[in-house]
Amino acid sequence: MADEQSSVTFWGAARTVTGSMHLVRANGRQVLLDCGLFQGKRSEARERNRDFPFAPRELTAVILSHAHIDHCGNLPNLVRQGFSGPIFCTAATRDLLAVMLADSAKIQEEDAAYLNRKKPPSDPPIQPLYQLREVHRTVALAETVPFDRPFNVCDGMEGLFVEAGHLLGSAMLHLRMDTGGWQRSLSFTGDLGRKGLPILRDPAALPPADLVISESTYGGRRHAPLEQLLDALADVVRRTIERGGKLLIPAFSLGRTQSIVYDLHQLMQAGRIKDLGIFVDSPLAANATEVFRLHPECFDEETGVLWLLHPDLFGQERVRYLHTVEESKQLNSAPGPCIIIAASGMCESGRILHHLKHNIEDARNTVLIIGFQAPNTLGRRIVEKSPEVRILGKTLKLRAEVVTMNGFSSHADHDDLLSALTPLRERARQVCLVHGEVPAAEALAGALRTAGFRQVTIPDRGEVVAF
Repeated sequence: MADEQSSVTFWGAARTVTGSMHLVRANGRQVLLDCGLFQGKRSEARERNRDFPFAPRELTAVILSHAHIDHCGNLPNLVRQGFSGPIFCTAATRDLLAVMLADSAKIQEEDAAYLNRKKPPSDPPIQPLYQLREVHRTVALAETVPFDRPFNVCDGMEGLFVEAGHLLGSAMLHLRMDTGGWQRSLSFTGDLGRKGLPILRDPAALPPADLVISESTYGGRRHAPLEQLLDALADVVRRTIERGGKLLIPAFSLGRTQSIVYDLHQLMQAGRIKDLGIFVDSPLAANATEVFRLHPECFDEETGVLWLLHPDLFGQERVRYLHTVEESKQLNSAPGPCIIIAASGMCESGRILHHLKHNIEDARNTVLIIGFQAPNTLGRRIVEKSPEVRILGKTLKLRAEVVTMNGFSSHADHDDLLSALTPLRERARQVCLVHGEVPAAEALAGALRTAGFRQVTIPDRGEVVAF
């Protein structure tokens, strides 16, 4: 039976938002959709990321939706354990992949060195998940595919990338499988973007399919209109300037940093906020921004025109991109007001920790949270305004103003997801919701059932769905 010949096993981002990884089986072949790092409690994350629940060398191919680390970050470990097939992705994703994975390898080595200093001498040494040599081998396996052009994944399986509008090069995937005379199809949103955001093209229509796998990050929640968010951003900047404080923005180096720099640049150009120093304290963000400049074909029409008229689109005349640790340390003694953008976006690692440590107890300063904060992260504790937070081994009073603006997210909200998925209801036999906390996924599932979808599920990790 065809239903026995094609299936998906959900090995990541199942009832959570990290570690995207879905295993497709058809015609005796195994193809992996994404291979992201799981982020959470350190011990659980290390174990889950280290050990795959399948044999990497038996995979025929990997199809990568985009270059965020929770979708691509465990690829070098997959290669280290024997995978040698093609990694299909768009050209911009391939270029970002090299930057992101090299940075991730550095973090893996630093984490292993830190844990080895802390562990009892009798315990075996902790090894990084992967090193730069595996990153080099991984990037060499990347095969770039244009949008909107069918490509052969393997015998009996054809793929198609369409614009996701979430990140430079991000794609939604349509798979068509011929299983012994029966045709089956699957569509996967990856991370779905939003219409009307600056820089990137709007998401395309997701092709209809028998099985639809959709993200659900912001199920049940709605983003504020962009102009309202820009007004609020200008307000926060002005308020912090009046206090003589620093505005700290934890931001992921890829995507979110470029977007917030663009928005601040536009506000300054329009005279809505004063010109002041903007420091992007992230070598990764600086490198990723260079990749953005290499791929204007991914920009929407308005941004493409602006790019031709104003090459300063990402604010390099107003922004100082910091590379060295010494430059980063100098910011601690620099007087305000200024804006500091640094990774990581959930405040779990990176240079933002040092800036928070030196500034979070000063009531003149502001911490602006512009993205989703997962449970058990420092970012979530800051959003919840815990009276005290622990940063780099030190307990500190949270006296800085905390402002949360989730509307800057590049993820689709509840209404965006409904709008994208509803046209598929006649064809879809089943919708599986991933990449969302359970309450968010349940909210979206209820709305999809009301809209007329026959079967909507929220798979557990390891659950197999035949189609």
